[in-house]
Amino acid sequence: MAPKLHSSGSKGRSRVSLFVVIGLCCFFYLLGVWQRSGFGKGDGFAIEMNKQQANCNVLPSLDFESHHNYVATIESSEPKSKVFKPCDVRYTDYTPCQEQDRAMTFPRENMIYRERHCPPEEEKLRCLIPAPNGYTSPFPWPKSRDYVYYSNVPFKSLTVEKAVQNWVQYQGNVFKFPGGGTMFPQGADAYIDELAQVIPIADGSVRTALDTGCGVASWGAYMLKRNVLTMSFAPRDNHEAQVQFALERGVPAVIGVLGSIKLPYPSRAFDIAQCSRCLIPWTDNAGMYLMEVDRVLRPGGYWVLSGPPINWKTYYRTWKRSKEDLKGEQSRIEELAESLCWEKKYEKGDVAIWRKKVNAKSCKRKSANYCQSSDTDDVCVLFMLRYKKMDTCITPFPDVKSANEVAGGQLKKFPARLFDVPPRIRNGDVPGVTPESYEEDNKLWKKHVNAYKRINRLLGTTRYRNIMDMNAGLGGFAAALESSKLWVMNVVPTIAPNTLGVIYERGLIGIYHDWCEGFSTYPRTYDLVHANGLFNLYRDKCQFEDILLELDRILRPEGTVILRDGVEVLNKVMKIAGGMRWETKMMDHEDGPLVPEKILVAVKQYWVGAANATSTDQ
Repeated sequence: MAPKLHSSGSKGRSRVSLFVVIGLCCFFYLLGVWQRSGFGKGDGFAIEMNKQQANCNVLPSLDFESHHNYVATIESSEPKSKVFKPCDVRYTDYTPCQEQDRAMTFPRENMIYRERHCPPEEEKLRCLIPAPNGYTSPFPWPKSRDYVYYSNVPFKSLTVEKAVQNWVQYQGNVFKFPGGGTMFPQGADAYIDELAQVIPIADGSVRTALDTGCGVASWGAYMLKRNVLTMSFAPRDNHEAQVQFALERGVPAVIGVLGSIKLPYPSRAFDIAQCSRCLIPWTDNAGMYLMEVDRVLRPGGYWVLSGPPINWKTYYRTWKRSKEDLKGEQSRIEELAESLCWEKKYEKGDVAIWRKKVNAKSCKRKSANYCQSSDTDDVCVLFMLRYKKMDTCITPFPDVKSANEVAGGQLKKFPARLFDVPPRIRNGDVPGVTPESYEEDNKLWKKHVNAYKRINRLLGTTRYRNIMDMNAGLGGFAAALESSKLWVMNVVPTIAPNTLGVIYERGLIGIYHDWCEGFSTYPRTYDLVHANGLFNLYRDKCQFEDILLELDRILRPEGTVILRDGVEVLNKVMKIAGGMRWETKMMDHEDGPLVPEKILVAVKQYWVGAANATSTDQ
């Protein structure tokens, strides 16, 4: 009987336990309902915290608008960073590697004195380049194409020297750019219309262009109307500010020259190259300059020459040269073009057009001195470190299997080519990059750019026209931002993987550069500068201070900086930036605070130089 009595007691206790559990469940359920109804203060606090976390990327204290008025420095109770003083006002247009005084100490042959000659470490300026008194934010695009504030580029010499050529006019407090040029006095539009009779500019086949000796870059400015991105360059010469005018207009340009060193672009980069009275001696040095243009010209690309010696019968007296001299020069150009596998397609009036063959099978050279390098891009990447000399040799076409195949790979028409897998990746020419990883990179940068637009809602508007990516990778940042309202200078550091060829195949533009040196541009030429992993890349190469001072030099007053890097590196950057008249904010990665990669956002304050402001901090 005992076992039965024991069993009955156990059942009783089980029923009691069951009722207790059910009661507790009901209690907590009702408690939860009470809290969610709004009467529970603890849950309300949690909901508010979640709202704050969801909005953590909103930066009410950073003003991205352009006001161009002085902003006083706000004192902080935290330990002060090193304060960088303003440079003397004579450095308002300082270009470290193209300074006139230093340039004049170098030989004039082959334009060596107009090339890059950077200051040694002990001569670097370590102060902030001032804006000129009265500096004003440029006109928004497209008005900026035609008008520039005089106070931003206060140089009138071009209005006198090029008065009859319709380059630029001075009107009140602005310069007006009618769109003319030495060889197209009727305007760049009319000139481009003539080119379009031969070159398929309108259908997206031509996307990237090179303008050698660009002047104020009116050709590039009007090519933008045809959805063509032009890399324009001109030397810093006695026409004080050609490239500065171009950038103030919102047109891509750099200070540069065809001299003794290679151009900082990859092989097979441009769909079209042009010289409009650029005064480059194409037949000198056994045709070395024409061979360099051939190197950067894509198979099937076009070369346009307007100016000497074309139409020499009409202009030989104006050019103060003999008929025999000019006729001989044109004959040598024709011979060089044939040796490069260029076919003449057009010559009428002042314009001649050649087209490069699509591969070596489609042309028959009598003889050719081929460059020995197996990868001309690698040679070009190293040039900024070694200042690689230009060669008098012909860059060979990539191999093809058939006579109709485009050497290096066929490109889709723009804009399809922007996200199509580039031939260099399809062919396995970029180590470590596959079509799959390329697609993933594009997805990642779309995500990153969407996060940037949540931080700064002006990104993608006319507020930012000239944009630079200091460590461009595969060009994903620029591709995700692609818009007619802006353009991006994609910089591939010389110590980074060589991806610039991929960037050009996408229909974007860029340049090789070593950030331990000054960039080939004037001060105040970019509205927004972006860098991904740049400071980690240069951690042991040169001083962060020097890179940041150069970034400040090229950034416009009230311009914006977006830096993406590891938290340790960005903390060092933020400390230096604290002494540079920047307003900064550190942001979490868009995936949350546990990701070690962070985003540093900064706005450069507006300030101008004063006549009595000097600095010895060099």
